[in-house]
Amino acid sequence: MILIVLKAQIRPEKRDEWLAGIKQYTADVRREPGNVSFDYYENGDKPNEFAMVETFADSDAGSAHVATEHATKFFAWMPGMITETPQINYQNIDGEAWSEMAEVRPK
Repeated sequence: MILIVLKAQIRPEKRDEWLAGIKQYTADVRREPGNVSFDYYENGDKPNEFAMVETFADSDAGSAHVATEHATKFFAWMPGMITETPQINYQNIDGEAWSEMAEVRPK
């Protein structure tokens, strides 16, 4: 399983364009055969800082992802949206990327 977390600071004047673009990109990535999940979130303390959390079945699925037409277009489009180079956390995990949290359970 591949787990990737990407943080990007978006130009305030590009916010609406970013939101439309990331929404479409999310839908495209979620349709990929090797995609397990793809979600994005805005930082509640830092306006226009977004995190993308994505998981792929394996490294082959991750490699296939970056070769897709929508990823190639997104990577070419993204530099005009950001104020600084994004930060990435890439983890190749044996087994599942997610497990249940032990400290909190529903009542």
